[in-house]
Amino acid sequence: MRAQLVFVALVGCLGAELPAYAQLAAPNDSGISIGHVHLLVKDPEVQKKVWVGAMGAEVTRTGTLELLRLPGVFIILTKGEPTAGSDGSTVNHVGFQVKDLAAIKERLAAVNVQVPNGIPIATFPDGVRVEFIEDKTITSPVVMHHLHLSTPQGEVVRAWYVKTFGATAGSRRNLPAANFNGGEVDFLPAPMPTAPTKGRSIDHIGFEVKNLEAFVKKLQADGVIFDAPYRDLPNIGLKIAFILDPVGTRIELTEGLAGK
Repeated sequence: MRAQLVFVALVGCLGAELPAYAQLAAPNDSGISIGHVHLLVKDPEVQKKVWVGAMGAEVTRTGTLELLRLPGVFIILTKGEPTAGSDGSTVNHVGFQVKDLAAIKERLAAVNVQVPNGIPIATFPDGVRVEFIEDKTITSPVVMHHLHLSTPQGEVVRAWYVKTFGATAGSRRNLPAANFNGGEVDFLPAPMPTAPTKGRSIDHIGFEVKNLEAFVKKLQADGVIFDAPYRDLPNIGLKIAFILDPVGTRIELTEGLAGK
């Protein structure tokens, strides 16, 4: 009996030391964390081969909704006909830290995705752009790092994210950034206005919010533009609402993804 207790204690200690795979980052002081990226794709199975087979995402569910989870973010796929890839829209790409860039390149090549030398931004099926940043100190092979917005109004849009989501104003590569406890939203200057995300391969990005109903009422009072109202969806175990940022990025607010 004592041996069993010792074994259980050891397992518990090891589990405590390991990063919670796919657990979203702790919310900031406003109760908000980066939650998910929602892709509109022609063939979800083709995308899954990349995200699961090469990136190491785990397939899970919340109710009837399938999720692909990676440390710090969920990827959600919906079958459809995207009007274009992410390049040219306000969300140009998604960025991940990787422990071993060469290994990721090899796995992606096996599913016919090439990562160029120089700036390692790959184009996944349906024109989804994904950047890789090697960091050999991270404890997981792949970790969410940033959402990269492209807009001529970087400072203005950053101020909106800081005010709306309680992010911290920062910078990356001398460009504006809005920092969360895990990950960030970066703002790359664009020579001309970029297209809204709705209908593109990166259809929208998502933030997980504590007490979403109260947060929605605050946003309404602040005059934030809504694309879809607050709803409670028991079939997927989530409460959701959709808003738009000042340059047309579609943003889903969720309550219920944390801990999935």
